[in-house]
Amino acid sequence: MTSLPGVDLSFRDAHRLRKTDEYSSVFAFRRALKGRWFIVHYRPNGLDSARLGVVVAKKLARRASLRNLLKRIVRENFRKMRAGLPACDLIVRLHAKADDATRAMLNEDVSRLLARLPRATQQPESGG
Repeated sequence: MTSLPGVDLSFRDAHRLRKTDEYSSVFAFRRALKGRWFIVHYRPNGLDSARLGVVVAKKLARRASLRNLLKRIVRENFRKMRAGLPACDLIVRLHAKADDATRAMLNEDVSRLLARLPRATQQPESGG
């Protein structure tokens, strides 16, 4: 893939969710899009770009190599699409066993979900 001039395709620390509180606030916002294998939970973040967290449970992907592959697929799709995504905190979570899925099918599922994210999202109300 050739890179577009002026488009940052990196996956820096600023584009990642790391803290438990960040994950909790996205899950608590209770907005999600469901695909064949993945669910994307999202919450507006008030920043200038999207941030990503990935959750792959051992219950659904027993082998570490499969869990790592799934996380790589999600991160790669996010990295390529980040410039066009709304400013949201996203958590992509595996919700169905992916044993029978090909890489192409998984890539398509993730990219479709990210493309379906609402463009004009409401800012969450800051409550105490």
